[in-house]
Amino acid sequence: MSYEDMTTDSGKSIKPDEKISSNEENILSLIDQSMKMITDTPTRRIYEAVKKIPRGHVATYSRVAALAGNPKMSRAVGNALHKNPDPLNIPCYRVVNSKGELSENFAFGGRDAQKKLLEADGVAVSDYKVDLTKYGF
Repeated sequence: MSYEDMTTDSGKSIKPDEKISSNEENILSLIDQSMKMITDTPTRRIYEAVKKIPRGHVATYSRVAALAGNPKMSRAVGNALHKNPDPLNIPCYRVVNSKGELSENFAFGGRDAQKKLLEADGVAVSDYKVDLTKYGF
C-alpha cells in the first residue's frame, strides 16, 4: 500500500515505516485517546466496519452502514470518513458509491489519490470506477 500521496495538514508525507518524532508520538497518542472516547457510537462502528474491508476489495457506503449496524446511515458513513482521524489504520479510500465510483471529494488528496491507493491494493480502476462484482466486499 502506498501512502506517498497522503499528507498531514502541515504538508508532510505520511510514511508508515518512517520513525516518528516525540511530537508526532504525542499526536498519535491524542488520536488514540480520542478514538477510545468514542466508545460505542455510530462513528466508531463505521470506523471499525471500514477496517474490515480487506486489501484488494472495496465496499459501498451502504455496505459499510450495514456492517456498522444500520443500513440506513449511508450519509453518516460519508461524513465520518471525511473526518477520518486515522487514515493509516482506517482505510477510507476503500469505500466507493453504489455505482463503484470513486469520491470526487476524497478527503486525503481527491479521487486521483484514492485511485492510486486502490491500485496499490490491487484494485483495477477505470475512469474512476471499480467493478463491484469483482472487487466488492
